[in-house]
Formats: sequence, structure tokens, C-alpha cells
Amino acid sequence: MCRWLAYSGSPILLKEVLYEGPNSLVGQSLHSRMGAEPTNGDGFGVGWYGAPDTPGMFHSTEPAWNDDNLRELAGHISSPLFFTHIRAAIGSAVQQTNCHPFRHNRWLFMHNGYINEFATIKRDLTLAIDPSLYPLISGQADTEVLFYLALTFGLENDPPAAVEQAIGLVEAVAARHGVPHPFQGTIATSDGESIWAFRYSSEHKSRSLFYTTDVPTLRKLYPGRELFREFSDDARLIVSEPLGDVAGVWNEVPESTYGIVGPDHAEMRPFQPKAPTTQVPVRA
Repeated sequence: MCRWLAYSGSPILLKEVLYEGPNSLVGQSLHSRMGAEPTNGDGFGVGWYGAPDTPGMFHSTEPAWNDDNLRELAGHISSPLFFTHIRAAIGSAVQQTNCHPFRHNRWLFMHNGYINEFATIKRDLTLAIDPSLYPLISGQADTEVLFYLALTFGLENDPPAAVEQAIGLVEAVAARHGVPHPFQGTIATSDGESIWAFRYSSEHKSRSLFYTTDVPTLRKLYPGRELFREFSDDARLIVSEPLGDVAGVWNEVPESTYGIVGPDHAEMRPFQPKAPTTQVPVRA
């Protein structure tokens, strides 16, 4: 599987979460504690929001722990909202077009998990993608297909409903083909203002996902820790696995749940996929 991290809050340098801490994301690329594989060396990606209308992206097929370009960028890019992802490939080639996060206009999308027997149901899934979006697919990864299905079902207007329908379609198509336990994973998507994070699997044994306790509470718990004074009140991290082991910092996202993190709110709600009523909605 893969490991990923999403940050929202006041601008910070990417290196603060990529390289710093006892279990940093780059550290997890070599020694993941909670992943299906301890090593995630099949490429990585960073997507960040700044002054332009669309987020910047950097992808590489180098192992994250061995890429000097990533270290250089991470020490100079500061952003109020960014995604980072380290990849352990399943089924698709190790190439830049298969690295997460994926981007469409202002939207970023990344995933840890898989669509089971993707080759068996890929044709039906890709034919359900809106014809205007289909030519934009540039890689082979199941996550990219899932992203464009979510866009087809209205991700830009209602992210939870769109992801519900995208995964619901995966499960419906898989049922027709006799594919068991079709979906596994955690997902993050963002429009640059809010982050939506999902934890779900068809067999209800999802990959791990955690979020940080709000910063004002952490300052009260640990008044002497300089780190918690450096982050803004609204700063949040959502991660595949914790970056450290300080008590009270990390909270597990429950099974079949999605969370919303925005500039002035954070909440969690139940998540249950449902197949769309029409497979190819007409886009305006």
C-alpha cells in the first residue's frame, strides 16, 4: 500500500512534515509501521496550493528517501494546504503519470488502497467516465479512474456524494463480474479551501487513517512544547499513520467515515457508498 499526508492551516514549509519527527512521511517510505508493506519506494508526489488558481504538483519515480530534488523543494515551498503521497505500486507501472496526487483544475485527489481485480472491471468503469473528462486520463492507476469517476458524479459540487457514487459504482460493477471485496482504502481530496478525507472498504477492514487533535487543546496538554506554539489554531494533519507517538495528538478515523476540514470547521460523518442512478451524468 501507500502512505499519505494532508495538511491545512497557516503556511508551513513542506519539510516540517516530510522530514521532521520520529516517524516522518519520508521515514515511512523506508520503515512504515502500519502499512501493508514497510517500504514504499515506487515514487512520490506533492501537490500544494499557493498564489496561482491551480495547485502546483511535483512527481518523481525516485524513492522519496533518495531524492535530492524533493528535499530541496520541501525546504523552500511554504503552503497553507498541501498533499504528499509515497507509493507502493500494485498492478500499474512505476511511472510519473501513476503517482499521486492527481489534479483537475483546482482539485487534488489521492488514495491509499486498491480496486480489487481492477483489470476485470476497468473497461466498465472507464466507460462510465464523462466523455469530456476521459481524454484527460494519462496513467494506468485505478486511483486516477476513481478520481475521474468522482468528477463525473459531481466532485466539484458535492464531494461526499460524488465519492459515494464513484465507490458505489465500483462495487456494483464488481458484483456483476463476481469480484469480491472490490474497494479498499483511504482517500483525500481538496479544492484548496477544504479537505475531505474518507476511510472505507467493502469488507469493513480499511487501511489506517488518523487526524490531529485541535492545536488549542494540544497547547493546554503540553504548555511547554514549542512545536504546538508554532502551528496556527486551525492547523490539522490527516495521515495514513502518525508522525510521532506523543499521547493525545493522534486520533483514528472510524471505519466507514469521512471528515471535512476547513478554515473554520472540522467534523466527521458516516460514509456509505451507493451506486449512481445514471452511470454517465451530463456535465454542464
